[in-house]
Amino acid sequence: MNAMSDVAAAAPVPLAAPVPVQAKRVPLKFEIGARTVMAIQRALVRVSLSLDDAREGRLPALPPLPRDAHGYTITSLPEDRIEALVYASGGMLPFVRQRYTRHYTELHGGFDAWFEGLSSNTRQQLRRKARKIASESGGDLDIRAYRTPAELEAFHDIARRISLRTYQERLLGSGLPDSPEFLAEMAAKGAADEARAWLLHIGGEPAAYLYCPVVDGVVIYAHVGHDPAFNELSPGQVLQLEAFRELFEDRFLRFDFTEGEGQHKRTFATAGVACADLLLLRPSLANRLTTLALGGFNASVALAKRATQRAGLGKLAKKVRRG
Repeated sequence: MNAMSDVAAAAPVPLAAPVPVQAKRVPLKFEIGARTVMAIQRALVRVSLSLDDAREGRLPALPPLPRDAHGYTITSLPEDRIEALVYASGGMLPFVRQRYTRHYTELHGGFDAWFEGLSSNTRQQLRRKARKIASESGGDLDIRAYRTPAELEAFHDIARRISLRTYQERLLGSGLPDSPEFLAEMAAKGAADEARAWLLHIGGEPAAYLYCPVVDGVVIYAHVGHDPAFNELSPGQVLQLEAFRELFEDRFLRFDFTEGEGQHKRTFATAGVACADLLLLRPSLANRLTTLALGGFNASVALAKRATQRAGLGKLAKKVRRG
C-alpha cells in the first residue's frame, strides 16, 4: 500500500479534532552516552500517542502550528505509519529521534499465569531478590499501597524525598514532580480511583517508589525511582513485581511501560509495538541544517560504537548510546 492510500485508510479515525495548542521549547540534543555535547532549541508542539493509538496503528491528527512553532514532536508513532504521516504533513522535514518497542503487559489471566510465563532464570532471580530484601526487613517485604487523595499526599511526601536522591532527578531533571499542578492532578486521580502508588521500605527506610495514573483502564508507568544506597538489592524490580501482584487482582486492562527501551520493561512486558519518536519541522534552511547536523552526528556516534564493539571494548561501547 502506498503512502497516499495509507493516509486515506487512516483518515476516518483521527485521534482528536485539532484544537489551539502552544509550542514549548525543546532541546534537540547531540548526545554521546548520557553526556550532552550541545543542544539546539526548537519550539515544538508535542503530539503523543496513547498505547491504544499505537496498538491500533492510528495516525494522529496534527493540530495547526502556532506562528512561533518550528514543528511537531510526535511520540510513540508506529514505525509502519512514519511514511504515511510524513505524507500527511504536506512537505514538512522528518527526522526520527529514536526507535524503540513500546512495551506493555496484559493484566488478565492472573498473576501466577503471568509469572510462570517468565523464564525460569528470571523467576529464580526475582524470588532471590525478594527474599534478600525481606531478610533486611525482618523476614517480610514491607510494601505499602496508596490510592485515595489523602494516601497519595502521604505517598508523595515520602517518594519525593527518595526522588531527590535518584539519578533521574540529579542528571535528567525528571524525578517525581512537586508542582502544585501535579499535586492537584494526583489528588483528582485519587478521588476518581484512577491512581495507584507503592512504596518499598527496607529495614524501615523508604527505598523505592512507583506512581501510576490510570487512563481508560490502562495503568501508566509514570514515575519510578529508588534510593541509590540500595542499588545492590534491586528494589525497583521487587517493587514492580509486588505491584503487578496487586494489579492482576484489580480491574484494569493493561500496564503501559510508555516510551523507551530498557531491560526492566522487556522482563515484565507481555507484548510491544515497534514505535518511533518523530520530528516534523517546517522546511526552513535553519531546520534543514539542524536535521543534517543531527543525522551526521548520530551516524558518527553509531560508527564509533560499532568500531569499539569490533575492537572488543565492550564497556566503552555501552557508554555510546546513539545508534
